[in-house]
Amino acid sequence: MALIDPRTKYQSEFPSEPRQDNPGLDVKMATEPDLGQDSYVGSGKLEGRRALITGGDSGIGAATAVAFAREGADVAIAYLPEEQEDADRIVKLIEDAGRKAVAIPGDLRERENCVAAVQKTVDGLGGIDILVNNASRQVWNDGLLNISDEDFDATMKTNIYSAFRVTKEAVKHMEPGSSIIFSTSIQAYSPSKELLDYAMTKAAFNNLAKGLSGELLPSKGIRVNAVAPGPIWTVIQPARGSRKRWWTTSRRIPISAARASQRSSPARTFSWLPRPRPTSRARPSR
Repeated sequence: MALIDPRTKYQSEFPSEPRQDNPGLDVKMATEPDLGQDSYVGSGKLEGRRALITGGDSGIGAATAVAFAREGADVAIAYLPEEQEDADRIVKLIEDAGRKAVAIPGDLRERENCVAAVQKTVDGLGGIDILVNNASRQVWNDGLLNISDEDFDATMKTNIYSAFRVTKEAVKHMEPGSSIIFSTSIQAYSPSKELLDYAMTKAAFNNLAKGLSGELLPSKGIRVNAVAPGPIWTVIQPARGSRKRWWTTSRRIPISAARASQRSSPARTFSWLPRPRPTSRARPSR
């Protein structure tokens, strides 16, 4: 098999991508989303598992939903009602993999929708073993003074409040061996001046994941992890961001351009983390 240069494997600039109204739709993007629908091959790592993915209609969340289904999990996705067209496509991909899909529209900024998302997952799938906190709001602003109180509030509620509330509700239904995963970001470590509020929430995800791991693993046998991808080209950029600024920012990270459309790449990490661990065996003495 020939070697592949990661710097040139994927498209790195998207000058013709049209703008969209917020929140935007994957299905309306000119650049074909790489969700792994044509490439991901599962191996049964999550056979029989039941997962809830917030923001599972597009981007990394959608790619993770596809990966989970092909690994044998039934999958519920939570998303905004305006994103129904994207959600319909992901539900079909889950069902095409022979797994059960549950579609849960609702704005997770509202507490009742967070509680309902978990309950509908439990009702529809018979329980919940995996939670992926992926739903996030990212809006480009030109520095601190241009972040309005309304924007700041919406970002905090979409990212931090929803993850806290959904996790709190999901833990009530989880058995030992279950898994919680936070979708964080390189922004947690290297924040851009245009994404200060968003970057704050991703740093908070890291902190929450570490704290919860220390609580839930010893007390309930629930594993908690966080995945921090680099720049990924998703519908967020044409709907809420700046193509030019995104490209300039992403160039700060080595070969980040090679990851620009690889939504399916971080999904492989998400599907690896909740897999059942093999029973460890004592090494024979010599």
